[in-house]
Amino acid sequence: MAVPKRRMSRSNTRSRRAQWKATAVATVACPQCRSPKLPHAVCQVCGTYKRRQVLEV
Repeated sequence: MAVPKRRMSRSNTRSRRAQWKATAVATVACPQCRSPKLPHAVCQVCGTYKRRQVLEV
């Protein structure tokens, strides 16, 4: 099993961890009501998916 030969400094550790970023949630406009929604998902405002009514809202 690999074991580090020297202890990594706090600044090196934090510099490496600074690259861990969360990506922003991608949203698209609903073609029916133009509200933002997740892609490939039912619109929670109007209840449509691929221009078909699938939820009673």
